[in-house]
Amino acid sequence: MSQLATDWEARALAAAKTRTLRIGRRLIVAGDEHDVTTGGSTAVLIIPAGAAFGTGEHATTAMSLRMLERVTRNLVRWRMLDAGTGSGILALAGRRFGAQKVAAVDNDPLAISTAKENARRNNVPGIRFRVGDVAKQQRGTFDIISANLYSELLIATLPLWRKKLRPGARLIISGVMRTQEADLLRALRKHGYSTHETRRRGKWIALLCSQKRS
Repeated sequence: MSQLATDWEARALAAAKTRTLRIGRRLIVAGDEHDVTTGGSTAVLIIPAGAAFGTGEHATTAMSLRMLERVTRNLVRWRMLDAGTGSGILALAGRRFGAQKVAAVDNDPLAISTAKENARRNNVPGIRFRVGDVAKQQRGTFDIISANLYSELLIATLPLWRKKLRPGARLIISGVMRTQEADLLRALRKHGYSTHETRRRGKWIALLCSQKRS
């Protein structure tokens, strides 16, 4: 019986260990600084293995990170809103990718506490973390809005975000299952968004959108 318990514990610890995640050529996400081998030209985020609210391994987070990395390559003096920030990983990545300012909102105080700790751990300033309702008005306008939320909440916030996106801005959406894709696409069209890219991984999807030009 003790041998079974030992084997189970070893498997659980191995499963909990965060894999090193490379996001383009600009970012590596790892669970421990000892897991990272880099020549110094690539930024690093340390999100501890087993951390609550997301370490970057989940398909929705990984797809969002890769979209964020790509669409910000040529942006200058840009601002970001991370709606439903969780562990803060997308907000932190935004700063690593050059965001001038980042606002990060979540309705869970524990998530905000975790995100702040991750920002301190990685020495990432310039993020305004706030406990709040993502479906309510946020201060300011943004060049990038990332939203890793469930589909019903995403659909409810689409009209609000139209007022918050600057000209040429991008909306990165994830947290949506393939079975919910059709409903979300209808809502995007209804509220005046264009979809530029759809990524699929397993049962999850992520979309890159913008406002339609008048």
